[in-house]
Amino acid sequence: MNRIFKTFIYAALGLVMVSCMNDNETSTKTDRSVQYFPNMYRSAGYETYQEAEIFPGNVEAQKPVEGTISRGWMPYDYENNNEGYASAKANLNNPLPYTEANLAKGKELYDIYCAVCHGTSGNGKGILVKNEKILGVPSYDSREITQGSIYHVMYYGINTMGSYASQTSIEERWQIAHHVDALTRDLKGEEKREFVNGDDAGKAPVMEAPADETQQADSNDTDNNSTTTEGE
Repeated sequence: MNRIFKTFIYAALGLVMVSCMNDNETSTKTDRSVQYFPNMYRSAGYETYQEAEIFPGNVEAQKPVEGTISRGWMPYDYENNNEGYASAKANLNNPLPYTEANLAKGKELYDIYCAVCHGTSGNGKGILVKNEKILGVPSYDSREITQGSIYHVMYYGINTMGSYASQTSIEERWQIAHHVDALTRDLKGEEKREFVNGDDAGKAPVMEAPADETQQADSNDTDNNSTTTEGE
């Protein structure tokens, strides 16, 4: 019995040793004589814009699949025209809670992107205006603006002011809107808003779709003249 057991052990050890041996000096221990789905191990490499028959149009570079969106991107359903501006002004509300943290962040971002033209107080007397590099920037208290119209103008831009959609996130634009609203209240001598309590402070921002046409503001309030002078 012991002899049979020893023979079995020796045979097993021999098989293990043989399986670990290389066929030649250039092979490696990971080489196998047979591979299933070899492309899973060694995928074919293609250069950008390289011609290849396996791709539609025989070109490696392909357009994104229809309907593809960037991660974190949210649709904005208000159009870049007078009607879209009026609708955003009347119906688009700030989804961020009015907290000290959001207001402080809004001020920080405002000082980076906006104060150079609009001034730190929102009176339209930024450093570029004082140096006469840009003219005609209105004070916030001279226009009837809402946080919806503030966001809309930051998203699309207006007149000589460009869009800030690429420089700021959704949350950051709403934080700036909080600060601009606070500046407007100060310029008008209105009472400051009270901060929300801690229970509401953690709500995530959600974009709002346009309201029904029956609820939208009268587009007559935003004609070409008012749109070109809003200048948030």
